[in-house]
Amino acid sequence: MKAFLQALVKDRPADYVEARYEESTTVRIVYRGPRLETVSESVLTGGALRALVNGGWGFVSFNRPEDAEELVSAALAAAERVGRERGEKVTLAPVDPVEAEVRLDPGEDPRRISLAQKVDLMGEYNRRIMAWGPPVTTSQVLYQEKFTRLWLCTSEGTAIYQEKLDLAGLLGAVATRGGLTQIARHGFGSSRDFGVARGLEGRVDEVCRLAADLLDAPVVQAGEYPVVCDPRLAGVFVHEAFGHLSEADDLAENPSLQQVMKLGRRFGRDILNIYDSGLERGARGYLPFDDEGTPTEKTYLIREGVLVGRLHSRESAGRLGERPTGNARALDFRFPPICRMRNTGIEAGTASFEDLLEGINLGVYAVDSYGGETNGEMFTFTAGYGRMIRNGELAELVREVKLTGNVFHTLENIDAIGRDVSTGEGPGGCGKGAQAPLPVSHWSPPIRIRRAVIGGR
Repeated sequence: MKAFLQALVKDRPADYVEARYEESTTVRIVYRGPRLETVSESVLTGGALRALVNGGWGFVSFNRPEDAEELVSAALAAAERVGRERGEKVTLAPVDPVEAEVRLDPGEDPRRISLAQKVDLMGEYNRRIMAWGPPVTTSQVLYQEKFTRLWLCTSEGTAIYQEKLDLAGLLGAVATRGGLTQIARHGFGSSRDFGVARGLEGRVDEVCRLAADLLDAPVVQAGEYPVVCDPRLAGVFVHEAFGHLSEADDLAENPSLQQVMKLGRRFGRDILNIYDSGLERGARGYLPFDDEGTPTEKTYLIREGVLVGRLHSRESAGRLGERPTGNARALDFRFPPICRMRNTGIEAGTASFEDLLEGINLGVYAVDSYGGETNGEMFTFTAGYGRMIRNGELAELVREVKLTGNVFHTLENIDAIGRDVSTGEGPGGCGKGAQAPLPVSHWSPPIRIRRAVIGGR
């Protein structure tokens, strides 16, 4: 395959040409209540060609390798036409050509476990939820896995072969009483080890107990509070509210956002360090090379409270006169690479959990994330649940906890950061440009926000 792709990109009338080819196998298992709803194992193969001619990009994808030679001409023609119409110079930031092979180094390799064994394991978890009894009425159990073999060759001499594994799952319990329904869940995920899916019986019991307890929990009283966010919510917050603002392909097209996100601007206290990294083995966002062949790295976005970096493809780095960071990612061969996050998080601080609670007479501990939305610098996130903080101690359970505000004001109000980073993973992924769900991670410690708006009753 390497020689085939190298022939496709060699000596073409273009400023740059790249060719990708991948073979992927996907497994998906879904239980809903007593029913095994989905068991599937599918194989997808195909490739993509991308060409840059006089500032214009052309992109084609294919399933049959025998069509690739003809489609190179189509990609070149499209790039030439776009370049002629666009009339704008595109400079790709330079990277050294790379020849490399990245083989999967698994813990417990899911490829050595039969589909029937995976179904049985998820079925055991599902039966445990269903056997809990009232008020737990039904379940949501998900397992998904994708193993990919990916080849990349470019006209600049890069030739990379990578093996990628992404697996994730969800164990959820649904409790119902009268007209009220509450859900609790535990997620898991890894880029190298099926072992994260084993031994979760205790987690099943925890989610069943929590779902039942939430039926008796009051809705949090809306207002402004000191808020402690658990690692999962802190990670989702920094990904959604700040990470997307740092993706430089959008930034390069938006002069007003460039002024807001100007390097050197202070966004928080000296204790605040935010990064995006592809280096953490085991994280779903682990990525030795991006889909342009750029080696990944740990990229600091905020260091000691000051904006110091952003997330680049080669094109966005060239536009802004900066360095590529290895953030050009494509969901699969059907899409071109665009700027995407990998593992985005807040770096550990020095505070113990007790330190984070200390001095809070009345506050909220917000736990987990059930999603949310952002609009520019404004955000709203729904926590899985919360506990009131009273006189520096965790108190009663509360539900319908929504954190809302301005991302920049919120960053300024982070006044303590925990020392214990959670590496918890979960299912789902990031969406952008019709490419979803892309595997990403959020490894963060708990954080304390001095003042935040909580929506509730």
